[in-house]
Amino acid sequence: MKKFIRLIKVEFKRIFSNGVLLAIFFGAPIGYGILFGYVYQQAKVIDLPIVIVDQDQSPTTDKIIDAFEDNEVLLVTDVRSTDGNIVNEMPKEQYAAVITFPSDFEKNLLQKKHPEVRIDLNMANILNANTASKNISTVLMTINAGIEIEGLKKQGLHPKQAKVTYESFKINFNKLYNSTGNYITFMLPGLLAAIMQQVIFLAMALVFSRDFEDGYFITLTKESKSSLYHIALKATPFIIMLPIMWLLISLLFPYFNITAGIFNTPMIVLTLLLTLASMGIGMLFSIAIPNQLKATELLMVISTPAFILSGFTWPTLAIPDFITSVAQFIPVTQYLSGFRKVAFYGGDLSSAASEIKILILIISVTFIAMIILLQYKINVSVKKQKKQFDNH
Repeated sequence: MKKFIRLIKVEFKRIFSNGVLLAIFFGAPIGYGILFGYVYQQAKVIDLPIVIVDQDQSPTTDKIIDAFEDNEVLLVTDVRSTDGNIVNEMPKEQYAAVITFPSDFEKNLLQKKHPEVRIDLNMANILNANTASKNISTVLMTINAGIEIEGLKKQGLHPKQAKVTYESFKINFNKLYNSTGNYITFMLPGLLAAIMQQVIFLAMALVFSRDFEDGYFITLTKESKSSLYHIALKATPFIIMLPIMWLLISLLFPYFNITAGIFNTPMIVLTLLLTLASMGIGMLFSIAIPNQLKATELLMVISTPAFILSGFTWPTLAIPDFITSVAQFIPVTQYLSGFRKVAFYGGDLSSAASEIKILILIISVTFIAMIILLQYKINVSVKKQKKQFDNH
């Protein structure tokens, strides 16, 4: 045991002597977590710039423009009578939309000729375009309903009858799980999990490959010829440090007022399994590829698209099956699926049973593969040492 503790101390010294590793391991989760938290802190998109081209300049269009100005999501940056040079302006000013009211709009409206309002959306940013479209539609539909009701009242209907005649049924949206549509609640948990997986991948990619490169692996094989011993030796410092990192980034949830239930047993289990699965994949690559740069590069290939492929922001139903099948064996995919069930839906361990099973499968396969491959490399190294000793 004393020998193991002595070697653990050496491992910590080697870890803390690598400035790049320290910057990634400690800086990335906290730094990126705070950065992304402030990016999404506004919680929802507001003040999307729009331009209104009012070719009619009538009391009706003035009323509609006032309604647009009262909408908190939309910001009327300009009202003009002609298009002008709007096509050239849009890329520079980043207008979300241009709304055009044609000439004789009010006249045609009163004559029931159903004039058309043209809306040009800037689709370069899908989120802004969808948000602008939704709010523009809401304003125009509200005004449209008001005009129809006023028309019915002029025909002699009582105000209540006019409203009932126009509204054949009512619609009531009841928003569940992030009812305010808070964007930070939606995005930050997924980003933090993806960052932690990537950090673990990169940290573990160096544990054995570095030893292979600088010859320290030969020293370790003299201490023990058991692959289990070496795996435990390399994993222990990170098993000690990673809970601290998870605790620190979990504090970002209350700091940014993210309403998600993360301080419970199911989430601890999911986080533990994500950590072990990510460590397993990272260490396996580190054993299989005795070069620090190549090991980290290949793990980056896996971790970079992981967040997108996880289905956290883009539905897996819209992703081709063969891609989805591969993504199922990236730890963060299962973690985020289980996270949503537990943290947002209030589920227990049984609700995340399928995700837990796959994470355990990933841990088991990588652990067995590590033992076999590392034992092979230890045996090869010992034979080489013995051969060199015999030659001398």
